[in-house]
Amino acid sequence: MTEAPSLFSRIIAGEIPAAFVAKGPDWVAFLDINPRREGHTLVVPHEQAKRISSLSKEQLASLMSGVVEVQRRLGKYFSTEDFSVVIHDGQRAGQEIPHVHIHVIPRNSGDGGRSLLAMWPNSPPIGSLEPDYARLAELSEQLNKSS
Repeated sequence: MTEAPSLFSRIIAGEIPAAFVAKGPDWVAFLDINPRREGHTLVVPHEQAKRISSLSKEQLASLMSGVVEVQRRLGKYFSTEDFSVVIHDGQRAGQEIPHVHIHVIPRNSGDGGRSLLAMWPNSPPIGSLEPDYARLAELSEQLNKSS
């Protein structure tokens, strides 16, 4: 029995729109529709796996290269070298989509973020607001221009 394509596999296939920040040969990076702060980006392997330990060594290495590329682009745009890089590896760890993905969040002084477990506590609960697709598209375009 083949597993159904995840939400991220459907984004990679072009079935669902996304505001892309960068793409590699076997990974993509796009802006999160429920960002903890502006620029919050997900780096996702083409290989659909629930856990990082299930990825091939080649895919894992490529995925981390994607994280570094996203940091370069976000860092240039947001004038920072600091990032929260987060992986929720499995459902009990907070993974909501059963497809490995790495959160890359630019950090600046006074951005409202705290520790890994308490990031942006004043943000509205995920899913409580309609995504601002126009702003996500605008930021995606700006990030791509600045690369």
